[in-house]
Amino acid sequence: MTRSKIKDAPKISRREATQTAIMRSVECLAAENGLENISIRDILARAGQKNESALQYHFKNLSGLLAAIRHARAQEVAARRQQYLEVLLAQSPELNLRQICSVMVMPAFDLAKTTPGFKTYIQAFGHELMTADRELVEAHTRALGDSAFETGVLLQKALPHLDRATYHTRVEHAVRFVSAAMNQHAQQPRAFKGKSADIFVQNLIDALEGLLKAPVSAETRAATEK
Repeated sequence: MTRSKIKDAPKISRREATQTAIMRSVECLAAENGLENISIRDILARAGQKNESALQYHFKNLSGLLAAIRHARAQEVAARRQQYLEVLLAQSPELNLRQICSVMVMPAFDLAKTTPGFKTYIQAFGHELMTADRELVEAHTRALGDSAFETGVLLQKALPHLDRATYHTRVEHAVRFVSAAMNQHAQQPRAFKGKSADIFVQNLIDALEGLLKAPVSAETRAATEK
């Protein structure tokens, strides 16, 4: 009998391990104290880095570090969203609006439910998009890559009553709304566990669907035409 070979799990380099430790340090500290209340010294100490130039070496500066965190987490969401899309589109090439809304919400919710570090990220950074300028919101969408583009195509088809400008405004409101709701919910001790978590996420999807499909009022049309 021949013994089957067991492949070792891929090893990460020391550089990658250091970068990850620093990024997770920021998430933990920001979740505990707020991003505005942490220093580079705090970050490096939490990450176990004695070299004070480690952050500059790996990320150039604090802005570069924060951008790296946002990008890495967006990539996780994008991968999970792509999986959701593939499953749903395999069942039917036409998705209804609620299914599309679930694609917008469930990937991050599932990651927070199964990955403790992702819950910490939502606690620390989830509120950002609520108050961010449009440039950061657009950067967040771009970081989601093909999954965001594919979701957008499906969403536009599901919302034929919205003109281009109104569509983009609604989507921006939707991104801010979902981020704020997820951030607020993540502060609770068992936010992503049990029946209450399922009730929360289904209500959030319902609310998102309502926001997007609401008819354009005469008042909004009048304001747009001024």
